[in-house]
Amino acid sequence: MCKDCGCSITDHVHEHEDHHHDHSHTHQAAHETLHHNPQLNDKKTIEVISKILDKNDHEAAHNRAHFDSHNVLAINLMSSPGSGKTTLLEHLADIGPFKFGVIEGDLETNRDADRIKAKGIPAYQIQTGSACHLDAFMVHKGLHDMPLEAIDVCFIENVGNLVCPASYDVGAHLNVVLVSVPEGEDKIEKYPVMFRQADLVLITKTDLLPYFDFSVDNAKKAARKINPGVDVLEVNTKDPESIKRVADWIKFKMEMR
Repeated sequence: MCKDCGCSITDHVHEHEDHHHDHSHTHQAAHETLHHNPQLNDKKTIEVISKILDKNDHEAAHNRAHFDSHNVLAINLMSSPGSGKTTLLEHLADIGPFKFGVIEGDLETNRDADRIKAKGIPAYQIQTGSACHLDAFMVHKGLHDMPLEAIDVCFIENVGNLVCPASYDVGAHLNVVLVSVPEGEDKIEKYPVMFRQADLVLITKTDLLPYFDFSVDNAKKAARKINPGVDVLEVNTKDPESIKRVADWIKFKMEMR
């Protein structure tokens, strides 16, 4: 975890929070933390937690308002490294059901943004350095490089990490979490905070099911035990129909706004 952003503290806070879409639960989580984490039971620590999250949440609300003013649906993509976030976006670009841009987050390199740009999709790369997640301030910088007036959806591809990104509201309207077959179905129960935040869980690389001990049914049950209202889709990038189902889900959410 990155030492300079405070996520090593806020991970404890969000470990006990509930999933709410109004993004107003951080103070309640802080109070719950006092009971579950005695080492954090002091006024100064809670003040630090509150300041970090309050500033981030204020900026996140500003980001969301900015997206709203351009009628753009913002989707935060989260997962561990290598689950297929960028590959999914490449295939969505091939289908072309809506116009989108991508704000990319990685510790180093522009590789993912370059892959997206090669598809003719506007992309802005954020290199976080030591930070293991995006926050609302980083995303705000990318907003001004996105042609919001020309797109319908802005994907925020978060840093590959199943812990810290769940703790920071970046100003998205929806959270989509990917878990790939090679990772194992147990990741959902091991990292419940991430999946509790999800509006959609994508089980990716399902073409590899014959080679791994992975039960799709068990994964779906685990996701819905943690988050009863979550949608779950299976994705195989070699199957255009599975990509189309993801696109249809996004289009439905666009129409519901």
